Amino acid sequence: MSAAQATPSKIDFRRLFFLFLGLFLFTVVYYSPPWPDAVDPMGKAFVLSPQGKAALALFLLAGTWWVFEVLPIGVTGLTIGVVQALFFIRPAQDAFKDFMDPSVLFIFGSLIIGAVFTKVGITKRLAYKMLIIVGERTSMIYLGCFVVTALLTHVMAHTAVAATMYPLLLSIYALYGEGDRPTKFGKGLFIGMAFVAGAGSIVTLLGAARGIVALGFYEEITGKSISFFELTFYMFPIGWLMVFLLWGFFMVFLKPEKAVIPGLRDKARQLSADMGPITRNEILASVIIFGVILFLSLQSFIPALAPFNKAAVLLVSTILFFILRILDIKDLEDVPWNIILLFAGAMSMGFCLWQTGAAEWLAINWLGFFTEAHWFVFVMAIAFFVMLMTNFIMNVAAIAISIPVSLVVAPYLGVAPEVIVFACLVTAGMPFLLLVGAAPNAIAYNSKQFTSGEFFAYGIPASIMLMGLVGLAVLLIWPLLGMPILLD
Repeated sequence: MSAAQATPSKIDFRRLFFLFLGLFLFTVVYYSPPWPDAVDPMGKAFVLSPQGKAALALFLLAGTWWVFEVLPIGVTGLTIGVVQALFFIRPAQDAFKDFMDPSVLFIFGSLIIGAVFTKVGITKRLAYKMLIIVGERTSMIYLGCFVVTALLTHVMAHTAVAATMYPLLLSIYALYGEGDRPTKFGKGLFIGMAFVAGAGSIVTLLGAARGIVALGFYEEITGKSISFFELTFYMFPIGWLMVFLLWGFFMVFLKPEKAVIPGLRDKARQLSADMGPITRNEILASVIIFGVILFLSLQSFIPALAPFNKAAVLLVSTILFFILRILDIKDLEDVPWNIILLFAGAMSMGFCLWQTGAAEWLAINWLGFFTEAHWFVFVMAIAFFVMLMTNFIMNVAAIAISIPVSLVVAPYLGVAPEVIVFACLVTAGMPFLLLVGAAPNAIAYNSKQFTSGEFFAYGIPASIMLMGLVGLAVLLIWPLLGMPILLD
């Protein structure tokens, strides 16, 4: 019997089913008759163009392929650009230009920083110090990692935080004693980091750009402004309550197989001592990275620094790493391009929905269902819509689509504009369903501890918990803090 006969190739019917399901959904929507207009509360009609309908078709195709991972996630990202060009949804130059959007390059620069932390040994040094403090209980290791992640997102972009924490978590997981094999502890550690990075990033304007965009719309439409510290005052209890709720969530859904790692503290202390004194490269890398983070943080406070593009500033660190020979060409070849292409495709998908008018059409149709609803239902519906959209498109775009429409409708229901903005910002910061929802999700996926389907499955109960927290904030926490909920 030949080798070919002895080992027949197996057909992955599950993969083929979801591959063709995505194509079927695309075909049905793309070739369907024109869809009805969306009508806003002022009576203005929004026509869904053929390109907009095609964008929704592509949206379904990409979502199906991403969730069920029928292709490498980066290849699905490439498919988004190809389909736009071949089906004339957008010109090829627009569809593929988004693949090098500054946001994508910011993620690239963040991943390089993570690689530097690993190469020069900073992550191991930090991991050992953390384990000496938190001890041998895996529940405390979870909590320690989550708290550090959340704290860092108060002063730097959550993408950069994820890239910083990722190699540190790899070092911690290496001491768990299971090699690279996926475990509940590994899943909880990395998925938890991604979720908590989102929760922490809502607390200040430094965690992500979405806050600046939302407050800009608020000021333009209402004529009032919300200060940096006012936002933090209202968001701090929500962000940190979510951090501790997520800790409890992962202790229930992904409780580590080992309650204790015996001898871990002593081993960490010994490994820390074996590393010896801080090296030249560690000092250089720390100075460069701290300088970039400081510059990016000060942009919110010093107007003269605001015009500098964040991606360009971050990429200065990449260039300096190669100039000083901290990195070499081998390190460049080891960049996880699957993750870069994933986010490049997500960026192109987001702009496609935005520029064809499909996203606005969706938002107006959704909010149209709630114009006669109770004010609390209306607020929760807006927050829910933003939560769903931010899993597929940039959270900045989800905010830009939803808030202007919501702020126009809100006065008719007697809802104060502040609660609309803050509720949207909470859910925009925590896309727990898809890897493309936020860079920390994709960075965590690089650990190979979980599949995109598993991420989606754990994201459903986490998203339900998030919506429950938003409801609690609207009904209890924010009123107690003095936020106006209803108009006089």
